[in-house]
Amino acid sequence: MSRSCHHCDEFSRAAMVRRSAAEAGRGLPAIETGMPMPAGTGLDRRTFVTRSFGLALSVYGLGKLKLFDEGIARAASGPAQPVLVSVFLPGGTDSLSVLYPGLDSTYRRLRPQLKLDPAQGQVFSEDNRLYWHPKLGPIATLHAEGKVSVMPAVGYTHPDQSHFTSRHYWEVGATDAGLMSGWMGRYLDHAGTMDNPLQGLSLDYQLQPSLASTKVPVASVATPEDYSFDAPGVWGQVEDRMLDALAPLGSRRSDPFLNQAASTTAQSDRLRRQLAPFGRNNGNGYGSPVSYPEGEFPHQLAGLAAMLAAGLPLRCVAVTAPGEYDTHADQPQALADGLEITSNSLLAFQRDLEARGLAGRVLTLVWSEFGRRAEENGSNGTDHGAAGSGFLIGTSARGQMIGEFPGVDNLDEDGNLRATADFRGIYSSLLEQWLNQDAAAVIPGAGSFQRTPLLK
Repeated sequence: MSRSCHHCDEFSRAAMVRRSAAEAGRGLPAIETGMPMPAGTGLDRRTFVTRSFGLALSVYGLGKLKLFDEGIARAASGPAQPVLVSVFLPGGTDSLSVLYPGLDSTYRRLRPQLKLDPAQGQVFSEDNRLYWHPKLGPIATLHAEGKVSVMPAVGYTHPDQSHFTSRHYWEVGATDAGLMSGWMGRYLDHAGTMDNPLQGLSLDYQLQPSLASTKVPVASVATPEDYSFDAPGVWGQVEDRMLDALAPLGSRRSDPFLNQAASTTAQSDRLRRQLAPFGRNNGNGYGSPVSYPEGEFPHQLAGLAAMLAAGLPLRCVAVTAPGEYDTHADQPQALADGLEITSNSLLAFQRDLEARGLAGRVLTLVWSEFGRRAEENGSNGTDHGAAGSGFLIGTSARGQMIGEFPGVDNLDEDGNLRATADFRGIYSSLLEQWLNQDAAAVIPGAGSFQRTPLLK
């Protein structure tokens, strides 16, 4: 059996719905009555190439295209903004393998086949009952450096074990099946502008629902080399000379209107030169000072670091990690494969940001829609659970555990881990402490959720 067949049917349909919802003109596959539609469904999309930067983006939302050139340049020349990167582990990651209580007799009884050997993983320093999955050594390294805040049991009250519904809740920032805007999209509606679609960037072939806005434009791009300069009918050395000739127009002028135009031109030229590594003929030449693993996800993260180094005015970025975490069958290998490429890529991304002097501006939130059942099933796998695990990574992260490990002797009525941290409280804390935004304007009922100190 191929590993892709180990997903439940609902997981496959959930992925198909999200892909179709973000593609204009495509019908949506049928789903069960009452299941939520993805945030951003029906959001208008326009594909264009901006004249100044040649940024080949799919732009979602309202806005006049002619304003985007100046808006991107203006935002790029302003003060540097904090950046939040959302990394989604699709399918419901097994939190009892991410951090496992290797010596616990109940854990070993519930998982006679799937139990992990304590000798294979590093001890989790904040709770010595727990061990890091053997493939999470890179995250353990960052945690030892004080750059990872671990959520060993994060979720929400009255957990829903549906891929459709639970993922939707995390994406919209509320347990509201009818909410159609993403939580980061609503943040950008308050803090963003009408002329900078790069403020919310989905590194995907489609819009990530968490970025679905209602007022401001956001964008998606599949891979960073989609960024290129384009002058119709002009290419090669002639194009380079033409763009070089425009660069002196960025000199300051006495006339305020000319000076504004000159400032935009200067910023355009600066971005052109910094974005040269993204050109069609330069392959993966992002100028990364560190080595990344092979694969699309590390390729996206390497490009993201280069985009930030180039001065692109990004604020919220969403990307999906590789791996198959809906592990109803043959869990050990599938989980190990996903965690290995994801953790190695995240370590490389963090080291890249540090080498470029950007690490203080970026926090990376790693999450999944739920955890897995504490007891293994009969197919060498685990079924849908409740509380899952998550990470907040960055030099600005406090580096201390959020919530606590609830243990496997106090499971809920369905045999799942109980949540000790609510994702809506995490979002509210990120909004207020990192993004300098009133959480009440973004998260429904934000005042009822406990805040957690997230920053050093």
